[in-house]
Amino acid sequence: MIGTWANMTATELGREIGTGRIHPVELAEAFLDVIDTHTHAPRIYARTTADRARGEAMAAAGRAKAGLRKGLLDGVPISWKDLFDTAGIPTEAGSALLKHRTPTRDAAVLETATLQGLVCLGKTHMSELAFSGLGLNPVTATPPCLNDDRAVPGGSSSGAAASVAFGLAPAAIGSDTGGSVRIPAAWNDLVGLKTTAGCLPLTGIVPLCETLDTVGPLAHSVEDCAHLLAALQGARVADLSGTDLTGKRLAVLETVALDDIRDRPAKGFDDAIARLARAGAQIDRIAAPEVAEALSLAAIIFTAEAYGIWRETIEKAPEKMFSRILERFRSGASFSATDYVAAWRRVRDIRAIWADRTAAYDAVLLPTSPILPPDANRLMTDDAYYVTENLLALRNTRIGNMLGLCALTLPTSQPSCGISLMAPPNAEARLLRLGAAAERALR
Repeated sequence: MIGTWANMTATELGREIGTGRIHPVELAEAFLDVIDTHTHAPRIYARTTADRARGEAMAAAGRAKAGLRKGLLDGVPISWKDLFDTAGIPTEAGSALLKHRTPTRDAAVLETATLQGLVCLGKTHMSELAFSGLGLNPVTATPPCLNDDRAVPGGSSSGAAASVAFGLAPAAIGSDTGGSVRIPAAWNDLVGLKTTAGCLPLTGIVPLCETLDTVGPLAHSVEDCAHLLAALQGARVADLSGTDLTGKRLAVLETVALDDIRDRPAKGFDDAIARLARAGAQIDRIAAPEVAEALSLAAIIFTAEAYGIWRETIEKAPEKMFSRILERFRSGASFSATDYVAAWRRVRDIRAIWADRTAAYDAVLLPTSPILPPDANRLMTDDAYYVTENLLALRNTRIGNMLGLCALTLPTSQPSCGISLMAPPNAEARLLRLGAAAERALR
């Protein structure tokens, strides 16, 4: 049955559990079995949590039999990026610096999701300490990319995306500080949701840049993401019924987001815009000079905070790190406390300018990434290529983080090319409703 189940969305599996046609224990065992035998599994999962999964699946089966299911996803197995603490199970965040680090308690969002009935299959590989959008990690593992065996999968939630794309989990939970949910989702033809900073608690999550770190799902559908978000929050699911694009006002961001875009991402984006317009959306194009200024401040905030958090740990054993990630962390030392404070004060002003400029629109559109997944071997041997591709990979997604927005990436007609919808802070429910309508138009 795994061949059939691996092609189903998380919510479809949940409905089948509800009807009794799927038993949660059989479902968990099927995914654990395929993880044990799949060629790419060692590059996708850092470790499985088989005993935990079986116990949680048995509890879900008992609730289903008694008519006491917690929600639609009760009994559905998912994967977790290896920066979410798991009690008694190593959480190493893709770094040799944290080897054998074993927390005593689950991350807050994992605790909540477990109470909602989700089953933990295991922990997925990721970019080292979450500080790269490429998904390249020679220290632990570089997961595969769905559409190109030679390419990186996107990061930092690289294994999370691969686990779903290759049928080794129905859905996954990742984190996004500068695009780390949206890039691997886009490059593996998935849906990815970046939540608003503060929407979900960061307790028990290995940090990168705590003022910008967010938690979000990667899945096959917008409906899956809506239910996963509700499970992470322990809240009601956004109502996706009756959604329509007729009369919706959408703005294409022309500032920075379309610069240096490669042919296939441009084609996918243009085709998606045309489909949204045919479905009834009103499409405008806007310039927003404040976006360029916000991006110019990103390095100060990201690197200064990341190095401030990790400096002591890194400098005890810098030889354990991938040199390019080490360099990126150390670049934060070049900024002063006054630089950091001034940058954040200006970013808050920029966010207000953006909010005024985009208030009339339901969402702002942009290509999720202006590039395709880069070649993994070339990234390791060609310095100029690494620098160029690394900077471009996260450029567009970082806009949403710097502006404090929530954002959703959807697949387009072109493999590994996504379109992103950005909405105001804490507007996840509205964004998911809009995303459900856009998803239908893009199929």
